Amino acid sequence: MRTELVVGDKTLSLVQGDITRIPADAIVNAANESLVGGGGLDGAIHRAAGPEIMADLDGRYGKRRRCETGSAVVTVAGNLPAKWVIHAVGPRWRGGQFGESDLLWSAYRTSLHIADQLEARTVTFPAISTGIYGYPVEAAAPVALDALRGGLVDATSVERVTLVLFSEPMLAAFKPALGQMPALPGGGSDQSHPGQDHSDSDHDIEPDSLGEGERSDENGNHRNQVGN
Repeated sequence: MRTELVVGDKTLSLVQGDITRIPADAIVNAANESLVGGGGLDGAIHRAAGPEIMADLDGRYGKRRRCETGSAVVTVAGNLPAKWVIHAVGPRWRGGQFGESDLLWSAYRTSLHIADQLEARTVTFPAISTGIYGYPVEAAAPVALDALRGGLVDATSVERVTLVLFSEPMLAAFKPALGQMPALPGGGSDQSHPGQDHSDSDHDIEPDSLGEGERSDENGNHRNQVGN
């Protein structure tokens, strides 16, 4: 079963591994709305990067910062093998009837759009929201891949996106979704995720911008580094 999808002259791939050890121009973190770090992947990224990330979050966005679900912000990467960390806030799973798929799609697509604005060429993503946020992996996989494939079509700088799955079962859950997805030609836009108009013009976010919070989040992250 394939682990790569060609999108014009760009590539979307799946790998199993530790996202904090894989070099990329931008690493996406599964963050919470308050952007204060936590356990699991969020904590691992902060530990691997050192204190620079938290200092940059404080400096750019303030101590009382919040980032709305479905959005993302950027910081330096500290000691990570990257230039930037993009902190994406995914949704909590509440049965699938409260716009979770749209918010998850937006978290991926917004993060990729920010990376493209930063002129990143390579970006790594975790499986956002599939940890203690409870998003079923089989439901999350096609949403994530749809958002990333379409974002690659529109990207002008990003050439490769890699979904880094922490475990073999997680990788196995994403492979069928990738296998069912046809390649898209380069140039032009994809079909938006069903249920909402997700044009990238809604996410023309300056790299230093912060989404307006909708609600506070007291959580940590999944201890096995699969994101929130």
